[in-house]
Amino acid sequence: MSLLTIGSVAYDSIKTPFGSADKALGGSASYFSLSASYFSRPSIVAVVGEDFKPEDEKILAEKNIDLTGLQKTAGKTFAWGGQYSFDMNSRTTLFTELGVFENFKPELTEDHKKSEYIFLGNIHPSLQLEVLSQITSPKLVGLDTMNFWIEKALDDLKKVLAQIDILIINDSEARELSKEHNLIKAAKIILGMMKTGFGRGVPSATEGTPPPTLIIKRGEYGLLMFNGESIFNLPGYPLEDVADPTGAGDSFAGGFMGYLAKTDDISQASLKQACVAGSVMASFCVENLTTVRLQNLRDEDIQKRMENFKHLTHFELN
Repeated sequence: MSLLTIGSVAYDSIKTPFGSADKALGGSASYFSLSASYFSRPSIVAVVGEDFKPEDEKILAEKNIDLTGLQKTAGKTFAWGGQYSFDMNSRTTLFTELGVFENFKPELTEDHKKSEYIFLGNIHPSLQLEVLSQITSPKLVGLDTMNFWIEKALDDLKKVLAQIDILIINDSEARELSKEHNLIKAAKIILGMMKTGFGRGVPSATEGTPPPTLIIKRGEYGLLMFNGESIFNLPGYPLEDVADPTGAGDSFAGGFMGYLAKTDDISQASLKQACVAGSVMASFCVENLTTVRLQNLRDEDIQKRMENFKHLTHFELN
């Protein structure tokens, strides 16, 4: 099934206790699409400047990512720099240069408008609404946001939440959005904001179409998925080495949405499997700096880690 993402393609400069990278390919749409490409063919809608290097475009193109929506305009590509502490759980932003991203207006082709699986990346909620209004028959719409939009554009954000199926945010964002510290209570409040969710009358390919779904990412501790009265708790994949957490959340979203688009199955069981796929892709992402690890995976690597996840979480009651 067709998969479309709207977000940023950027240049990241990263410093960690275990290495550094300068002006490397980054941005939410890059991480998302590279991750999703192992399951389905994603399309990107994003903007880059005249400094965007052909070799970086080639990285995306060689993963069979549709770049017809990658706008190129005069100016500099969005750039971000960050430095991580030794525990890799906290980071300091060194600089943010919006460049051409500051005036980004998503332009959708006619094919984009017909996409069935949509992921609205971390951009202003008003732009997310604008994109969503152009999609003709979406089967599933996922959304990412951040604390900044919760604080600065809450009214627009609530309008978007009422029109989506899946919200993927981290625990601090969930607490701020709900104004509730306990994540179970927070989830109930946020799901109440998601009034529509899977309710546009589009037939599902499977039985058991789920209600609106909230996924709360908890970093190395895994995730919680809420829909209806159901709670699914998936641990983080245990890793010996973590080189760079940048893009892990976007990689999760790419694996999650890519898996659903591949199977065209939005049942409760498939959502759980998609959480595993997303978690596996995020675990690969953090093993090297920037997007490097996502560029060089084999299908058998992904399958093996998904099988490992099954063994890690399986148990039987006597």
